[in-house]
Amino acid sequence: MTEQKSQYDGATAEATADTQPRRRKRETPLLMVHTGKGKGKSTAAFGMMMRAWSQDWPIAVFQFVKSGKWRVGEQAAAEKLGGIDWFKMGDGWSWTSRDPAESADLAREGWEEVKRCLAEERYRFYLLDEFTYPMKWGWVDTAEVVEVLKNRTGWQYVMITGRDAPQELIDAADLVTEMTKVKHPLDQGWRGQKGIEW
Repeated sequence: MTEQKSQYDGATAEATADTQPRRRKRETPLLMVHTGKGKGKSTAAFGMMMRAWSQDWPIAVFQFVKSGKWRVGEQAAAEKLGGIDWFKMGDGWSWTSRDPAESADLAREGWEEVKRCLAEERYRFYLLDEFTYPMKWGWVDTAEVVEVLKNRTGWQYVMITGRDAPQELIDAADLVTEMTKVKHPLDQGWRGQKGIEW
């Protein structure tokens, strides 16, 4: 049986410390989650996206809550850098939405597009920003999300951000970070600030 190698520097899906050089062991397409009530989930994920960009990986960002009307600083930076496809799959936060049914439909269509991209192996790094919310609200089936992501083909890294990540997603993920709030200016009545929140 011929050993199948990834197109990325000779890595194999079966690579172990015993069968591959140490540097090859690093190449594993991870499922990652940033969750918790603290600030920085998306910010840290966008930092990881920048690292992926520096490797010349094909990248897609799917924002599941922010609408096309919102100005997002990271998106402006990505447009200047180039090579990052950006999709806004929402119409705003649930408490500001004028039509929750439409919000749910947008989230479902966003997830369908992610599935199409995964099936085609269109990107190497996916950032599903605030994707925990459609799962939490029942707009997208968590069991299906976990099944699709666990069985994705190729060398596709997936980062999911948002509060209240479902336990099933946490269990399936390779890397999970929980952001814990210690202090935040919003607690003192300050509004979000340019360059910090957006």
